[in-house]
Amino acid sequence: MMFLQRLTLCLFVLLTTNVSASEKLNVLFIASDDMRPQLGCYGDTTVKSPNLDALAKRSLLFNHSYVQQALCSPSRIAMLSGCYPATTGIFEIGPALRSTMPDISTMPQYFKDHGYHTRSLGKIYHVGIDDDASWTIPAWHSKQPRVSEGTKQAVARMMKDAEAKGIEIPKRGIGSRNSAIPAFESVNCNDDDLLDGDTAKNAIAQLREHSKNPAQPFFLAVGFANPHVPWIAPKKYFDLYDPAKLPLAENEFLPQNAPDFAATSGTDFRWYNGVPQGDLPESYKRQCLQGYFAAISYIDAQVGRLMQALNETGLDKNTIVVFWTDHGYYMGEHTWWGAKHNNYEGATRNALMLAIPGMKTAGQKTQSLVQSVDLAPTLVDLCGLPAHHGFEGKSLTPILADPQANVNEAAYSWYPKSGYLGVAMRTQQWLYVEWTKPGEKTVSELYDAVRDPQNDFNLAGKPEHSQTIAALSKQLRKKFPVQGFKPTGDSTIR
Repeated sequence: MMFLQRLTLCLFVLLTTNVSASEKLNVLFIASDDMRPQLGCYGDTTVKSPNLDALAKRSLLFNHSYVQQALCSPSRIAMLSGCYPATTGIFEIGPALRSTMPDISTMPQYFKDHGYHTRSLGKIYHVGIDDDASWTIPAWHSKQPRVSEGTKQAVARMMKDAEAKGIEIPKRGIGSRNSAIPAFESVNCNDDDLLDGDTAKNAIAQLREHSKNPAQPFFLAVGFANPHVPWIAPKKYFDLYDPAKLPLAENEFLPQNAPDFAATSGTDFRWYNGVPQGDLPESYKRQCLQGYFAAISYIDAQVGRLMQALNETGLDKNTIVVFWTDHGYYMGEHTWWGAKHNNYEGATRNALMLAIPGMKTAGQKTQSLVQSVDLAPTLVDLCGLPAHHGFEGKSLTPILADPQANVNEAAYSWYPKSGYLGVAMRTQQWLYVEWTKPGEKTVSELYDAVRDPQNDFNLAGKPEHSQTIAALSKQLRKKFPVQGFKPTGDSTIR
């Protein structure tokens, strides 16, 4: 059986790429925080993303990719472990992976154990929540600020004043240190003066080091903090956008007929300095969009620098490039700003591109349903490592060979709210969400993903859809039995 698996993999590499089956492939894994798939290569005409668009031309772009939870840490842990949140038991920011699965072998750890040099630069797991066993050397984080020098000083003054008065600054919420940081800020500086530019700079240096030792394969993970709020970037990226010309969301209303507890999102955007409480003025909404798009363009430029370094060192010839974002984002849709924190399409759909040197399907798009947990078995397959039987996703190699192929009947996402645990199942036709809470009646949501792609109208209460709901519920319960739905609390933070 193992011989047949290896033979199949070798045939896949030979048929879909120009790389020798005996050559070790490296992995450059690029992650961006809170970046929804609003890029030129995804059909957007507003955002300036020339470098990511260029990467898409050498990649297979996944148009229907979904994360397993629309929250930074649980999403990243699911992707890096290759396990659903129902298995990791992590639905909120705080717990580290090994607090629930001490003996797990993560995707980067598996590469390390098979001779790869694995390294993390920037935000890959989560700041303050890492996994030493995954990396050859400890994870690195830039010491450059996320904010301007003036804002940095304002935060320092706030903390010093609070200390002098004996006031404890809350870690989160109104009055936290975020209340001294603007939600968006144009900074007159160079790219490398801020955190993400410095992360790109150090990643380039790491690539150049790897090019000196081609016999040593590597798995290099590079994580950017933008466009997570606050949207702070060098001024030149703000100058790309005229706020007056930026289109506002057309559905500035809550999902109709949705359960009140489900149709909510995070409030952390409101913690930042200068954000009006209540309804935002139109001019402020446009400034927010300018800041968000500027932050995307800032990251786009850093990706361009990485790709240039890859080309200049010759590593492009045997390095797989993955661009992945940890979830979607709301910028006015359903009245939510700078937020995710739910099971709707806008929160769970992410950007995903995968480039293999010389791949025959480069530049194409696929509508096949894929999940973040699929990345671990896919990269293990592509790099010719033995199968890892702990991964719960499915290898995407059939789709890389044929973009019309399918490996998933559905994509699954989780979110806890008000004591309920919601599990979303996204099929090609439907988004079905089932909310369970001990001692309470199950609550369902149903959205037509084709006719209503932004989930504006919950159809679960309409009698004509009762059979559809019954069928989808049966499919969901078969995949994840109800006794596996165990809420651990509310995950509403970042």
